[in-house]
Amino acid sequence: MILEQELKGKTLSPQEVRSILKADNKEIVELCKKASILPRKNSKGQTYFSYEEVKNLRKVQAMKGAVMPPVNTSNKQAPAIINILNSIKNMENTLSNKLSKVIDEKLEGMDEVVVELIRCKTDNETLRQKIIELNKEIYQLKNELNTFKPVGLGFYKKKEKHIWE
Repeated sequence: MILEQELKGKTLSPQEVRSILKADNKEIVELCKKASILPRKNSKGQTYFSYEEVKNLRKVQAMKGAVMPPVNTSNKQAPAIINILNSIKNMENTLSNKLSKVIDEKLEGMDEVVVELIRCKTDNETLRQKIIELNKEIYQLKNELNTFKPVGLGFYKKKEKHIWE
């Protein structure tokens, strides 16, 4: 009992653990993974294990030699798994079909919207060309208007245009 209390506080180096477990570093790493033990480091950066950790590593090493019972793959479970897979597949197909139907319904009116949009764009371009033509005509009419000079009593005289103007 006293010996065990003294050992609980003791730390063991990796070399000591190798000699106790009669294993190499690779095997010790595997045992640590299986036992969920993370080796700690002291203030000098040296790895050490506690007595309890080594005890747990020993248990895992002893269990490693024991044969694990085979996984039960009885025929009773296979139909249940197949039924679950089939129901998941059916659910997937149902969801796909419902989503396709909803998307088709939402996109159904889009063809008419696209045709209307093209028609509006064409009308818009036609009106833009008409505005350009009307602006040219306004410019010409203003120039024509500027050729008239007032002579009095509300009469105007057209100024003759010269070729060089």
